[in-house]
Amino acid sequence: MKTHNQLYSQIYSMGNLTIAWRNAQKHKTLRPNIIDFEKDIIRNLLNLHNELKTKTYKPRPLISFILRDPKTRKISKSDFRDRVVHHALINIIKPIFEKQFIYDSCAGRIGKGSLFALKRFEKFIRKISRNYKKKKNQFNDTNNIKGYCLKADIRHYFQEVNHKKLLQIITKKIRDENSLWLIRQILDNTSSSGGGRKQERNASWESNLSIFC
Repeated sequence: MKTHNQLYSQIYSMGNLTIAWRNAQKHKTLRPNIIDFEKDIIRNLLNLHNELKTKTYKPRPLISFILRDPKTRKISKSDFRDRVVHHALINIIKPIFEKQFIYDSCAGRIGKGSLFALKRFEKFIRKISRNYKKKKNQFNDTNNIKGYCLKADIRHYFQEVNHKKLLQIITKKIRDENSLWLIRQILDNTSSSGGGRKQERNASWESNLSIFC
């Protein structure tokens, strides 16, 4: 299995951080925290570059809030500067893992949004039902051939995802200790207003990383 050892300098390069900033602010340019960051964009990107290069980078505490859409969920959001770092990391490591995903995995993958998923679902419906054929050799049976679809959810997935197991999977491909240090910094970041049995984790980041499990 091919492993990757020299990734970290690519992650903190100014070119990659600039791309990461543009990706992080896409369709969100009017949000106050993004406006503040972009008031001195060159200095802020240089600060991130230097902090990552010297490994003095430390994520800011997450901000938690309640979202109802329609079910009630507690979401923990990263500061915008940290989301830039998330994108910088994903820019470099995502292509490494992309090849091992099955074709029909649609989680956070470019070109595989809701429309792609619906078209694939329709294709499988047609395949299992033999293009909506009727049952044969059954007297007065006008029902179509049927298949089954499992709809499921994992309760509190982002709070419960096993970080140790996740890192074990990642280290099968990535052996760069500096890059692994950054991943741990992000995974270990907890909410400033967390509590209960387990503190809230960074769901936006883990929605990318957790698809490796």
